[in-house]
Amino acid sequence: MALRIALVLFVLLTGCTLGPDYKRPSVTIPDNYRGLQGAPTKDSLADLPWWEVFKDPVLQELTKEALANNYDLRTAAARVEEARTQVGIARSFFYPQVNLNGGGSAQQVSRASDPPQSFGANRNFQNWVAGFGMVWEFDVFGRIRRETEAANAAYFASEMDRRGVYITLVADVAQFYFDLRELDLELEIARRTLKLNDDTVAFYRSRYETGVSNRLEVEQAVANRGRTAAVIPELERRIGVQENLINFLLGRNPGPIPRGAVLTDQYYPPAIPAGLPSALLERRPDVQSAEQLLVAANANIGAAKALFFPTFSMSAALGSASHDFSNIADKRAAIWSVSGGFLQPLFQGWRLFWNYEGTKARFDQAVAQYEKAVQNGYREVADALVTIDKLKDERVEKEGQVTALENSSRLSRQRYDAGFSNYLEVLIADQQLFDSQIELARTRGAQLNGVVQLYRALGGGWEP
Repeated sequence: MALRIALVLFVLLTGCTLGPDYKRPSVTIPDNYRGLQGAPTKDSLADLPWWEVFKDPVLQELTKEALANNYDLRTAAARVEEARTQVGIARSFFYPQVNLNGGGSAQQVSRASDPPQSFGANRNFQNWVAGFGMVWEFDVFGRIRRETEAANAAYFASEMDRRGVYITLVADVAQFYFDLRELDLELEIARRTLKLNDDTVAFYRSRYETGVSNRLEVEQAVANRGRTAAVIPELERRIGVQENLINFLLGRNPGPIPRGAVLTDQYYPPAIPAGLPSALLERRPDVQSAEQLLVAANANIGAAKALFFPTFSMSAALGSASHDFSNIADKRAAIWSVSGGFLQPLFQGWRLFWNYEGTKARFDQAVAQYEKAVQNGYREVADALVTIDKLKDERVEKEGQVTALENSSRLSRQRYDAGFSNYLEVLIADQQLFDSQIELARTRGAQLNGVVQLYRALGGGWEP
């Protein structure tokens, strides 16, 4: 008899697991990243920790502070803890649910009823009950196991989301810092040009006062000076806004941001390997998160399918009952009970069917989101690679343009001093030089941000 009971309990406790086991959907993996020159290698920029990619000491300190205080990262960490508790809740249903219960009742019965409710002298009654109760559901068809599997996958997905916030934060701090240094360079160019414009206005006013020049040239010089001067307040406004944005990432109140190396001295990796395209599926946290949500959706199909099958459970109670509270611990007051049973759903208005169909539809959504995350990863890497490649060519051309315009500005002044041209030629040369210097500064900033975007797109920057 004991062997039979043990065998039945073994079957009830182990049972089977309904629903499909997870299998990663097949996705098209490119042989190489678009925009990557040469064959892909195992080496990847994302293998480097962020402090080896962004070597500015000030930027490193800002990044550390952001990782310690950023609101989004703290929120993501709390979501991981919340998901971990859900795993514990799901696992708890594997075990018996044991409760301590107790209570008492008192009543007075009527002697005036027909027939009388009491035939003794006392018509007041008391009863006291105390004991333990247990209910245990056996996971015969794997519903609890599938729900635990889904909770585990959701927990891992939340961890991947936290890593995604971490990577994005590292990239955002670097990008916003490089944007700030680029604005600083623009401001330096504008102030330097304004100083030259002030000298030019003073020069032509002196020539006008001595009768060598004319009023038109003076007004053109003043107008050109005003064009440059108007740029400075706008740059100062943008710098203040950029500093406030960086402070927000750092969890600070608005205020100034310290500076490190100037934009032209920032570290630029000599080689920018992208790694193997197949490695991107394991490296990018958004792809990993999408896959874990797919695992959870797959497990929920099994849990929904198990609801069609009977639920087996056992309940037990152990305690004592007595009319006198002082006798509650008397062995003669002991009571116990054991019962078992099953519940087989028969008809619930097709609720279980539609629930099952809904879980399959959610799985299809999760498949689409996973495939989308994969394709978006390859797109972002390709975008960053082509951006880095083309900005390099653009910077070379703009450096040549600035050099030519510097020579043009110098030669136009020599021609003006020699009487071979009017001031309009000098004015045009100065304006073109100022504009090209600003554009070159922006291209240099965009180049650095291209490296940042590639590093983020490859899943780099994560450190436990």
